[in-house]
Amino acid sequence: MEKIQDLVLKGQTFMESGKFGDALGFFEQALLLNQDDPDLWNLKGIALRSLGRYEEAMECFNKSLKIDPRDKNAS
Repeated sequence: MEKIQDLVLKGQTFMESGKFGDALGFFEQALLLNQDDPDLWNLKGIALRSLGRYEEAMECFNKSLKIDPRDKNAS
């Protein structure tokens, strides 16, 4: 679990720097370790949306909502 948190922190750092492609890579690595976390799907969706990949972003947000229909963070 600690590894996932490290990947998320690195991804968020890249997001804050505007390096969305790099951030996406870290979020995807985190998802390889846990595909049942709606927050990870949201982070991937936000990175994709920031890259202008809207359709893929929507798929991620929908996966997040499928895992947790009451997820208030789904963008």
